[in-house]
Amino acid sequence: QERLVESGGGLVQPGGSLRLSCAPSGSISSIIVMGWYRQAPGKERDLVATITKAGNTNYADSVKGRFTISRDNAKNTVHLQMNSLKSEDTAVYYCNARTWVGDYWGQGTQVTVSS
Repeated sequence: QERLVESGGGLVQPGGSLRLSCAPSGSISSIIVMGWYRQAPGKERDLVATITKAGNTNYADSVKGRFTISRDNAKNTVHLQMNSLKSEDTAVYYCNARTWVGDYWGQGTQVTVSS
């Protein structure tokens, strides 16, 4: 059941930037952690970054120093600022919201880094 909607994906050249956003399509209560995951063709879905309600963040080593996750608790929205993009960042990016009763996912947004 998809209750999150992502936006902001697209095609960008290496070294460029993109900002992804995610918002709930309905009411989701008691969100503990929000985050971004990505899945490249033929690979598993991997963690990119997460952020707790208190603002504590966690990043995959491959994106540290380049990506920044932020969150608006009042609106239950989460953003991912992606700078210095590389070809290996190409993937479908999924938004996730973890609650006490389970996980919610978005439908994914394609990010392609290519010259």
